[in-house]
Amino acid sequence: MWNFNNEIDAEVCGEGVKRKILAYADEMMCVENHFEKGAIGALHHHPHTQITYVVSGQFEFTINGEKKIVNPGDALLKRDSIEHGCVCLKEGILLDIFTPMREEFVQDQD
Repeated sequence: MWNFNNEIDAEVCGEGVKRKILAYADEMMCVENHFEKGAIGALHHHPHTQITYVVSGQFEFTINGEKKIVNPGDALLKRDSIEHGCVCLKEGILLDIFTPMREEFVQDQD
């Protein structure tokens, strides 16, 4: 029920990218992603709907072939199976909400 950010270990999930799983239940998951400038979230897709909120930094996102620059306070909706990815232009943090939860993220921690 209570998950304190300073007690959650970040895992490296790519060059210049760390992930913290903040909270989850079967139907939903909240994940914080820390990006260094120049880090890449490679183009990918998955069977989960995802909302990304830009906490800090600046990112160039590609969603379904369309590119846009996003900044703090911006939010992005990525429906299930839509290809998406990003490049970090200024060091920052993205907050992702997934439905349903990403089981493979939890399995990676075991």
